[in-house]
Amino acid sequence: MTLKEMKPGQSGRVRAIGAGGPLKRRIMDMGITPGVEVKVIKTAPLGDPIEIHVRGYELSLRREEALQIEMGD
Repeated sequence: MTLKEMKPGQSGRVRAIGAGGPLKRRIMDMGITPGVEVKVIKTAPLGDPIEIHVRGYELSLRREEALQIEMGD
C-alpha cells in the first residue's frame, strides 16, 4: 500500500521510499524516512495535495510523492 491509497484518519509506518534522486531527497528532507509513523489528515477532492502529520509537523505532499512512499502496518 502506498501513502496515496491511505484514507484520512489512517496511520502507519513508512516501509520504503521507491523514488530515487531528487524526489527521494525531497521526501527524506521532510523527515519522512523508513520506520517513521505517518498519519493522513486529509486529502483534497481530486487527490492532490495530501496533508499528513509526521514527527509533530503537518505537511502537504503532492500525489507523485505520496505514490513513492510504501506503507506498512
